Amino acid sequence: MREAYKTNHQLQLINAIKANDQTALKQFYMSNYHKIEALVLKNSGSVDHAKDLYQDSFIAVWKNLKTNKFEPKNETALQGYLYQIAKNKWMDVLRSNTFKKTNTLTDERLAFLKEEAIDESRDDNEEKLKVTMSAFKNLGQPCKQLLTNFYYDKKSLRAIASELQLEEASVRNKKYRCMEKLRSIALSSKS
Repeated sequence: MREAYKTNHQLQLINAIKANDQTALKQFYMSNYHKIEALVLKNSGSVDHAKDLYQDSFIAVWKNLKTNKFEPKNETALQGYLYQIAKNKWMDVLRSNTFKKTNTLTDERLAFLKEEAIDESRDDNEEKLKVTMSAFKNLGQPCKQLLTNFYYDKKSLRAIASELQLEEASVRNKKYRCMEKLRSIALSSKS
């Protein structure tokens, strides 16, 4: 019951924003600004940077809501979405040549940039793993077994060839064809 209320409240807020309800827009704007300001100030920015960044981020969220490019998954999804857009925009500012020329890299900003790079890499890897695992489920059993033996069980091609009573070159070719099939399934599921 409580979950339904939460999602319902989030949907009401989104619908109010889509309808340009001034009260809802102002409340949402005011209730999220300080978190974004803290992000910018903590990472080599000024209050003016924070105001400009927040304005741009807020408008991006508003446009994405209007065009249905964003749908909430939970009670705080909209706030998290706004924060993520602001964070990404601030990363772009930090990486820009203009900003680099006017500011030297501090240890804090370097740590922030490294953390972001790790987060982005982790997100990319998780997405690739999901696609690959989904594609793996659609492989035939012989390919699944061969790839599992080689990559998961860490068996050598010679050991696999011995188990299958085949030449090592044949197993190498089969492994290659299975990988190509896996790659093909993964690529077709992405599009």
